[in-house]
Amino acid sequence: MAKVRIIDDEALERPFNKDQFIRLIAYLKPYKWRMIFSLFLMIAAAVASLMHPMLLSRAMDDCIETGDMSRFPLYIGGMVLMSIIGALCLHYRVIIMDKLGRRAIAQLRQDLFDHIQSLSFSFFDSRSAGKIMVRVINDVNALINLFTDGIMQSIIDCFNIVIIFVLLMVTNWKVALIGMAVLPFILFLMLKLKRVIRHNWQMVRMKTSTMNGYLHESLAGMRTTESFVREEENYKIFYETNDDIKTSWIKAIKVNSIFWPSLDFFSNVSTVLVYISGVILMTGGSLQVGSLMLVIWYLGRFWDPINNLSQQYNNLLSAMASLERIYEILDTPADIKSKDNAYELPPIEGSVQFEDVTFSYDPEKVILKNVSFDIKPGQTIALVGPTGAGKSTVVNLVSRFYDVDSGAVKIDGHDVRDVDLHSLRKQMSVMLQDSFIFSGTIMDNIRYGRLDATDEEVIEAAKTVHAHDFIMAMEKGYETEVNERGSRLSVGQKQLISFARALLNDPKILILDEATSSIDTKTEQIIQSALERLLVGRTSFVIAHRLSTIRQADCIFVIQDGKVLESGNHEQLLALNGAYAELIRAQYRFLNEAV
Repeated sequence: MAKVRIIDDEALERPFNKDQFIRLIAYLKPYKWRMIFSLFLMIAAAVASLMHPMLLSRAMDDCIETGDMSRFPLYIGGMVLMSIIGALCLHYRVIIMDKLGRRAIAQLRQDLFDHIQSLSFSFFDSRSAGKIMVRVINDVNALINLFTDGIMQSIIDCFNIVIIFVLLMVTNWKVALIGMAVLPFILFLMLKLKRVIRHNWQMVRMKTSTMNGYLHESLAGMRTTESFVREEENYKIFYETNDDIKTSWIKAIKVNSIFWPSLDFFSNVSTVLVYISGVILMTGGSLQVGSLMLVIWYLGRFWDPINNLSQQYNNLLSAMASLERIYEILDTPADIKSKDNAYELPPIEGSVQFEDVTFSYDPEKVILKNVSFDIKPGQTIALVGPTGAGKSTVVNLVSRFYDVDSGAVKIDGHDVRDVDLHSLRKQMSVMLQDSFIFSGTIMDNIRYGRLDATDEEVIEAAKTVHAHDFIMAMEKGYETEVNERGSRLSVGQKQLISFARALLNDPKILILDEATSSIDTKTEQIIQSALERLLVGRTSFVIAHRLSTIRQADCIFVIQDGKVLESGNHEQLLALNGAYAELIRAQYRFLNEAV
């Protein structure tokens, strides 16, 4: 039976990495003065919180125990004032830290997205879109607590531990030390058992994400599932995944149920020890009731920052794992980028030269071997050949989606590696076999590559490729909302919209990579005349298997075994009676057999 693979099987935690942490903290540098002010507010809130029980203790010893209530309103007023100060300081500290933390996180996510957009195709060839999305969303979100509260709270917790310890020693060091006898046991719970708890809950979340991914895949492929009668097998896989989540959840609950009762037990033991020692000292007259209560209150407060620090430490280790994955992407260099001294590519006429080009995706397998050709402006070049021969590689090199291993690709005599990448691609349009439609209106999808185009220009491009009629037949015409990947549209309609998008850019070089493969014969006949007009004045590369698409090309390149095996127009290649002629005969045989 098939198993569901864990989507993200990388480490949940990593050791503390000082260099990466310093790089992360740099995102807070623009807000350093607000952070200092926030730290001041946190210290003021901590002091006010610690003053509250001290004033109450003094009220008990000075007023209640002696019977002199003259100063009691003063103590009560002081307690109210401390409560107000503490509440205000905490309120504004939360607002300040949340704002600057969210801004820092937003900047980190923006930097990550911008860098991803700059990376070359080779990066995306080796990583799934889902895995990249996890970096931008989940891993960045994992750092939110660290930015908004974790760093500053850890500083205050350390401050509280020191101050409370000093106050305990000043109040009554003997009773305080007796109460702290359980400290080793509490530290064990906080530092060891709590980390196990966190790890278990992380596993629950990871396995839940795995189930969500499998559920999304199953729903998206429901037609295929039903077509292949796969329901029972999918049921078993989902049952195993769901049961795995249940088992992990129960395991996490069991460990969690040990921690909190154990913490309460040792806290109660500490309180009992303090009461016993306090009563003994009170009997001897060396301890007052208020002082005893103050020790108990401060001991209760003493465990909180220790617990918080253990939690923050575990959070930090988890954040380190996310941070490592984020910087793995941020530190990935863009293989294809403009040189420092790259110059703007001037308006081109469209000549393309391949000069002894050799290229490979994998060093062990060469795709193109010493390929050379010279294409004049305005020519239409068809590329044919078996799958994997290198047809798409040729157009990828023209657009500089990859760089050649040796040789040079030139446009109007300019080596594509020497010009600004944006100025190069701005003068090209590419239409692929898999036409991607974005969420939004049809108008926005056609205008995607040229945002300054008018509505009239968009409509004219759609009319040229005969997409206008089916668009106007939709409920809102060009303002009709289409879902991601155009689920409301047929394959042919999506390709026509994508074709209009490419044409609107008015490129000098047009690349059609199997662009009409999913358009039915009738639709292809409709757009063929438009293509003949539109290709005039543009250098065009056409990758297609249909004879009607390539027979009118100025030149046809037969790509095989990484080389241009034959070149010429349709009649010339048929006269050679070589690989192209055999390809045409095979296509005719297939069509006749299909009829």
